[in-house]
Amino acid sequence: MTRRFYVTTPIYYVNGAPHIGHAYTSIAADVMARFHRLAGDDVFFLTGTDEHGQKVEQAAQAAGVAPKEFADNVSANFRSMADAMAISYDDFIRTTEPRHIASAQALWRKVADNGAIYLDAYEGWYALRDECFYGEDELVAGPDGKKVAPTGAPVEWVKEPSYFFRLSDYQDRLLELYEQHPEFLGPHGARNEIISFVKQGLRNLSISRTSFKWGIPVPGDEQHVMYVWFDALANYLSALGYPDADAPRMAYWPASLHLVGKDIARFHAIYWPAFLMAAGIDLPKKVFANGWWTIEGQKMSKSLGNVVDPRELVAEFGLDAVRFFVLREVPFGGDSDLSRKALITRNNVELANDLGNLAQRTLSLVARNCGGILPERRMLTEDDAKLLGQVVVLPQLLAAQFERCALTDALEDVWKVIRACNAYIDHQAPWALRKTDVERMADVLRVLLDALRGIATMLQPFMPDSMARMLDQLGVTQDERTFAALEVALPGGRQLPAPQGIFPRYVEPKQS
Repeated sequence: MTRRFYVTTPIYYVNGAPHIGHAYTSIAADVMARFHRLAGDDVFFLTGTDEHGQKVEQAAQAAGVAPKEFADNVSANFRSMADAMAISYDDFIRTTEPRHIASAQALWRKVADNGAIYLDAYEGWYALRDECFYGEDELVAGPDGKKVAPTGAPVEWVKEPSYFFRLSDYQDRLLELYEQHPEFLGPHGARNEIISFVKQGLRNLSISRTSFKWGIPVPGDEQHVMYVWFDALANYLSALGYPDADAPRMAYWPASLHLVGKDIARFHAIYWPAFLMAAGIDLPKKVFANGWWTIEGQKMSKSLGNVVDPRELVAEFGLDAVRFFVLREVPFGGDSDLSRKALITRNNVELANDLGNLAQRTLSLVARNCGGILPERRMLTEDDAKLLGQVVVLPQLLAAQFERCALTDALEDVWKVIRACNAYIDHQAPWALRKTDVERMADVLRVLLDALRGIATMLQPFMPDSMARMLDQLGVTQDERTFAALEVALPGGRQLPAPQGIFPRYVEPKQS
């Protein structure tokens, strides 16, 4: 039976333009989706935009347009970013869509029918920037001495009628979830923070507002709109067709993996499972929080003018170089720094030199000395078998790394094989064997071609365009590019295309 894999990005908030942090999470989710497709799984990949809430209403007012028009424009920008990053999503959900509104209201009714929602009045601290309520004990002193949220966001005292979710009732069940299913939440640091927060005690959660109107009306009481996080989190179900249990996409639930930024881990690891428990719906299998990006060691900030549009990076360095860098530079789940020098170094050393030069040398030798014909696979020496043995285990090694969301470690596993290939070609010296042992030269080149096929196949999720071109040059047909296909050696005798460089070295433009 084919395994289903349902992966999501957070749906991105439309109060501002997309930046490198949004692209990072989307690229990671895309790599996950592509990997599982190549592994033969039935994949559903969801992304989209979160378009309600007071921040959006205020941003629209500042821009002099209606909230829906504002949301339309920013959502289109996020979709453009996703397409520019080659994000292979199956659906792009918007919380202003009728299908989502109907689904979110159905979820509300289900939770309410089960006795987990009640009407009262809210009085407390609210951070508009975070769209989050904070207790007095969570506030910290800001630079000016005023109280701010732990994120640094300004807070204001809010008092208004509100519907509440009985979050405190789910404290023990949540702690049980974290204990019995340690794989539910990662990485380790985020997991510890969430557990510590829950152990301190959970307060019932205000989940409606009356002070603004840009939101989904509460069923049966349209004076209230839903708290943006109740609304937004429901997207993971609304895209599947909830509450229609017979909708074809509902077979993908529960979600296999929610990828989120660490700033919204609380909402996904506390609120979301509690809402689902209250509704009697199965919980997602895993929530994984990635870190934040700094730019040349500085926090991204509009005031500093260092917010990076990922599309500008792609225009300068190429898409696959950018996709590779963001997942290679720092272990996935940790904080990362976007350094121009580091990006250039990764491109020139690991892509252009380690992998690109290896492929170019091998394919050029085949073109010059074998007439561009793929040599037959013959008896292997001990060195040959050792190298190919490292290639054979790559699918299993990477599957284990992907299960842990260890995308950076997965790349390192591949690069160990690339380094082994470079050591092998230098040691075997097929250019010298041409003069002394033509048959052994052909055997060595065949081993290198097989190794490169395995490497390129495994790197497809990370660099789909570059690896497609490499596999073309290796004579690998479209139906021979899955992980399972690696179990069957390519037949010798295929005519290979003329070799072409895949990864050009980046040279800084001269200052005029």
